[in-house]
Amino acid sequence: MCGIVGAVAQRNVVPILLEGLRRLEYRGYDSAGLVIINGGLQRVRSIGRVASLTADCAAQQVHGHIGIAHTRWATHGAPTESNAHPHVSGGLAVVHNGIIENHEELRSRLKGAGFSFASETDTEVIAHLIELYYRQSKDLLDATRKAAAELEGAYAIGVVSEDSPNRLVCARKGSPLLIGLGIEENFIASDVSALLPVTQRVMYLEEGDVADIGLLSVNVFDAAGNKVDRSVHISELSADMAELGNYRHFMQKEIHEQPRALTDTLLIAVAQDHIQPEWFGFDAAEILGKVDAVTFLACGTSFHAAKVATYWLEEIAGIPAHAEVASEYRYRTSVPNPNALIVTISQSGETADTLAALNHAKSLGQDKTLTICNVPESALTRASRLKFLTRAGPEIGVASTKAFTTQLAGLFLLTLVLAKLRGRLTPAQEVEHLTALRSLPNKLQQVLALEPEVEAWSHRFANKNHALFLGRGVHYPIALEGALKLKEISYIHAEAYPAGELKHGPLALVDEDMPVITIAPNDQLIGKLKSNLQEVRARGGELYVIADGDVGIEESEFVHVIKLPGGHNGALSPILHTVPLQMLSYHAALQKGTDVDKPRNLAKSVTVE
Repeated sequence: MCGIVGAVAQRNVVPILLEGLRRLEYRGYDSAGLVIINGGLQRVRSIGRVASLTADCAAQQVHGHIGIAHTRWATHGAPTESNAHPHVSGGLAVVHNGIIENHEELRSRLKGAGFSFASETDTEVIAHLIELYYRQSKDLLDATRKAAAELEGAYAIGVVSEDSPNRLVCARKGSPLLIGLGIEENFIASDVSALLPVTQRVMYLEEGDVADIGLLSVNVFDAAGNKVDRSVHISELSADMAELGNYRHFMQKEIHEQPRALTDTLLIAVAQDHIQPEWFGFDAAEILGKVDAVTFLACGTSFHAAKVATYWLEEIAGIPAHAEVASEYRYRTSVPNPNALIVTISQSGETADTLAALNHAKSLGQDKTLTICNVPESALTRASRLKFLTRAGPEIGVASTKAFTTQLAGLFLLTLVLAKLRGRLTPAQEVEHLTALRSLPNKLQQVLALEPEVEAWSHRFANKNHALFLGRGVHYPIALEGALKLKEISYIHAEAYPAGELKHGPLALVDEDMPVITIAPNDQLIGKLKSNLQEVRARGGELYVIADGDVGIEESEFVHVIKLPGGHNGALSPILHTVPLQMLSYHAALQKGTDVDKPRNLAKSVTVE
């Protein structure tokens, strides 16, 4: 949600800012805008897509060597042009990601000082507050630093002033922001993908940092005002990794990238003959060897990955495990366990609720922390003692696909490491699990070949308003994920239940208009699952069954079956059964005519509570 791009250069930065915003569209937004300094402030704002802003900039012939730009996901105030960023005060302009919790008190104080407000946003408070201090010092860095010190909540801000046409100031606390380093030009962005066309050299700002950026210099100051050095990283991403290619949507592209993403994620493990704790950090053996329980903190799709992992850990590693919804965890009274491993899971590594939950867990004395994340140098990875990077590459579609399956792969490796450290794996089992992981990408490629069959199912969903997903055991969280995907992008209301819970309530909903999607692996629960399916048919429900190849469930008029290649895939079965559900939600959304990659009301990276 919300995106920031800024640039100071010796060339026209408008194309750089607009391309940066285009590359941040996946984060979710409802308006866009930019400010360029060219003699004075030139501001252009547009409701809707970046394409509209681009057309407006061309019509107004906007150009200049310094500017800031923003895509806004509405929090305070409706998506209107007056609420769109940048916000201005006097001769300066501000863009902002995050939420200012004390904006009402600041607004009242600033009104008393003579400032008038043109928007409903909390961001305009920042602009006026910086202007207030700028009138006193006439120094943009000093004014920004003093204003930032008064802000409560989360923020990443970029500031420019018409009095300083070669100077860009930025600050961050609780919301991601990085600096891109060029040759006689420098940049800021909330996500490295925005800057890939112009640089791969980036500097990540820490909590409380304020930076003063010019053509030839970058000076960073910490929260105490001390000048500090932040390390420079070379991004492993390339500009074309975030391009659509020959696919119709990014979601479709990312579904089909999963064999490659799993290959890259598992390479560290399958290239070896033995399970190694060091996959999670150089001191992982010492830390993991001391844990007696695992607590997962995650949101949305990542929470479903955590739920799968609880089954793996208790069955294979013999260690108690539970998953917490991160947005709930820190607001309830819990019993801390200093010997528990706290595992946070996030695609972006910047999810505000998960970050807050991690900090809460640490404040309770739980310092054995691990993050599983797709973004190096994210806030979560920096805040955790151990980390595992899923190498999915950029995920642009709001509905997560390859991030989910690579998270599952990383969690399975964690399960194996803990099982080995606890003496729960024989050498033969170790070899068996590593062999299964080596064959996983190829098996996933075979599952992707089922897309025409899944697409045929989707035609039946175009006129449906509700759907029910069923799974048992470790496949119940996969049913939850399937329901989430369908509702996210097709807007068909969907719920998931353990199949055994049908008779405890959900069966009342089943009729000929309620499709029931069921995951049917050939495991120890298949007999009971078949009985649950009979309960659905007896009430006139229509079944859509995703089954292992050797499951004896046959097609009929109201029972539709897609069989995965081969037999049961053991512990890794949830990863393979996930993919047909992803394809079903994608093709159902196509039939409904929704915006697949940018579903309404949702954002990719949720950086506010």
